[in-house]
Order: sequence, then C-alpha cells, then structure tokens
Amino acid sequence: MRVYTRTGDGGYTALGSGERVPKWEPRVSAYGDLDEVNSWVGMLRAEGVPSEADAHLERAQRALFSLGSVLAGSPRGFLSPDAADVTWLENWIDRMSAELPPLKNFVLPGGSRSAAVAHLCRTVTRRAERAVAALGIEDEVVGTAVRFLNRFSDALFVLARWLNHLQGGREILWHE
Repeated sequence: MRVYTRTGDGGYTALGSGERVPKWEPRVSAYGDLDEVNSWVGMLRAEGVPSEADAHLERAQRALFSLGSVLAGSPRGFLSPDAADVTWLENWIDRMSAELPPLKNFVLPGGSRSAAVAHLCRTVTRRAERAVAALGIEDEVVGTAVRFLNRFSDALFVLARWLNHLQGGREILWHE
C-alpha cells in the first residue's frame, strides 16, 4: 500500500463518508489539531515519563485518535471519548494533585524537559479544544469531546507539575 495518493494535491481531502472538502475546512482543521496533540503526546512519552503516566498518556492517545476519526466521518464506527473518559481524567488529576503542594499562583511553563513538553501538549490541546468547540456541532459526541479535551489539558498541566515534583525540576511562579 502506498502512502501517497495524490488525491489531496489540489487542496481537497476526503472525509470518511467520501465527501471531498477543502483542507482549510474547520472540521479538517479540528482533526488536524487533534493529530498534532497526539504527536506531541508521543513526544512526551518518548521523554521517558513514569510508567503510570505513560499508561494514562497512551490511553489518551487512543481516545484522541478515535475522536479524530469520528470528526473525519470515519465509517468504521470509532467511539469518541465519553463521560467515563472524562471521569477517568478527573481521577488521574486528583491522584497527581494529592502529591503536589497547593497551587497558589500561575506557573511559568518549564522546569524539567518532560514537564516543558507536557506544557506544550497542554497548549496544543487547548487549541484543539477551541477548534472542536468552534465547529458548533450541537450533539452529544462533540459536547463530550470538548469536555474530554478540556479535562485532558487540565491533566497535562497537573502532569507537568507532577513531573517537576518527581524529577526535581524547579516550578517557577509567575508572581512570587
């Protein structure tokens, strides 16, 4: 199977339904942003995060890929993240937060290398969240997807703090 098809050379792409749309169409931008999030999460995992975090990040990657497939109109019936996925993220956030000092100020992105990459993941996730929300699709799948992305970006923020805590990276407050 060849990777290139040449069918997108004119600036159009096919959705899962077969419909051809411009590559600048908001839906294509949204699932492209999800693909970028997924790639950054892969980079974070390549940094060698603790195994518990790695397992959570892999689960999130699978959910992001499924959500992108749903937005692309995949006929294969991929499941979008659901309420259970949002709850799973909240539980992960709570477990990491329990090991951290209370947050009393904004923190500057950085610290250890893996924490800095987690912050990059967080900001790209926020962009993807805005892109999905901007689709304006009023249905349960998109509503849950926005909640999932919102919570995943929260999890990435707490993960960055947690990684700094574990790895001895300095957490720099915006205002001391």
